[in-house]
Amino acid sequence: MRTESSDKKRNNAEPEGGFCEEIVRRSGDNFRRCLHCQCCGSGCPVVDAMKYRPNGVIRLVQLGFRREALESSDIWLCMGCNTCSTECPMAVDIAAVMSALRETAVEEGARIAEPGILNFHKEVLNSIKRYGRTHKLEIMMRHKLRQLELFSDIDIGLKMLSKRKLDLRPSKIRNISAVQKLFPGLTGGKE
Repeated sequence: MRTESSDKKRNNAEPEGGFCEEIVRRSGDNFRRCLHCQCCGSGCPVVDAMKYRPNGVIRLVQLGFRREALESSDIWLCMGCNTCSTECPMAVDIAAVMSALRETAVEEGARIAEPGILNFHKEVLNSIKRYGRTHKLEIMMRHKLRQLELFSDIDIGLKMLSKRKLDLRPSKIRNISAVQKLFPGLTGGKE
């Protein structure tokens, strides 16, 4: 049965495959071979929080539902742990596809379903640009300040500090300028 909602979704699709081809190029993986067997979701640590599951996101891209795929919270919930890619019987690199979708969403200015996760990604990259490695304490502090949740995990932070899991001062690598050249778009945390 056709509904107005299904007609709208059908009209938003790019059946000629332009979006799918773009993500294939960007991810470096031909995910068209996905069987939708759902093995990818069987080991995914965040699948219960996802709306579509990993294979569902792949299907959105295959069908050309650009907006739905780029604005899906699933692409931001993906931890990039590669469990889905390991479980896939067709060797689809689903984690690379999710990463390509995140990059595309940011570049196109799509509505970011999980802005806190995007901000965390930026803080990690800025830390790497500044020091050549991550400084976890600074990343956590900057992220918590940006989210206006400075004290939400204070008990965990204090435990990590007491067990020396967090360095108070960052350490830089020797050739920091080589690392900084890899990140021309980042401002070193002053954005």
